[in-house]
Amino acid sequence: MLKRRVLLLLALCVAAPAQAGLFSDDEARKQIQQLETRAQQLETRVLKLEERAPKLEGDADRQNKSLMDLQGQIETLNREIRNLRGQNEELARGLQDAEKREKDFYVDLDTRLRHFESKEEAMAAAANANLSAANTPADPFDPTVENRAFELAYGLFKDGKFADAVAAFQGFINKYPESVHVPNANYWIGSAQFALHDYQSALGTYQGLINVFPSIPRAADVLFSIAECQRELKQSAAAQKTLKQLAAKYPGSEAAAKAKELIAAPR
Repeated sequence: MLKRRVLLLLALCVAAPAQAGLFSDDEARKQIQQLETRAQQLETRVLKLEERAPKLEGDADRQNKSLMDLQGQIETLNREIRNLRGQNEELARGLQDAEKREKDFYVDLDTRLRHFESKEEAMAAAANANLSAANTPADPFDPTVENRAFELAYGLFKDGKFADAVAAFQGFINKYPESVHVPNANYWIGSAQFALHDYQSALGTYQGLINVFPSIPRAADVLFSIAECQRELKQSAAAQKTLKQLAAKYPGSEAAAKAKELIAAPR
């Protein structure tokens, strides 16, 4: 652009002499000198600008490069900031989840502790009640205590502790002689003695039971047990007599059916 202006001025300088005829020679020379001076000045400025142009272009390139580098660094920083923000959000969510889990854990733990505390309190209350009951003399007419004593003796029999069962049932009869469980207690005493192979004692227990309580529901079973004791004691005639008595008196019972089989069996 500057060169075009210089060329234009030079063209004017060339055209100036053609117009010099309109002025005096001195005026023409003066104008020509002025134009030449201005042209030289412009040319000097153009040269200086041309000299500075590569430098300016280099500075611009360096500035552009610096700006690009800065822009790249800014973008990198922006990416790192975004990553840090994402990590911060993840940490915040993780912290919230951890706080929730911790809260749920303590709520569950508190619930369990309360459950165990309630259970311990109930157990302590039961223990105190049992202790009070143990320290209170048992009422001999209390059916609950009576039933518990009978069940305890029967539990020993079921566990195969026949000697202990015999002692427990005999203690029960001595303590509750009027109990409705007395016939059954005698029956289980005879059964425990039979299991201990004490057939003579068992025979005496069964015979005493059927003599004192002839109408008990277990009468047929008692007669069959008497026959079994007699067979074990080699009292064959007495056993046959008892079996026939059983079959005749309780013909529809299961014990009578077994008695008939034994009667019909070869001796």
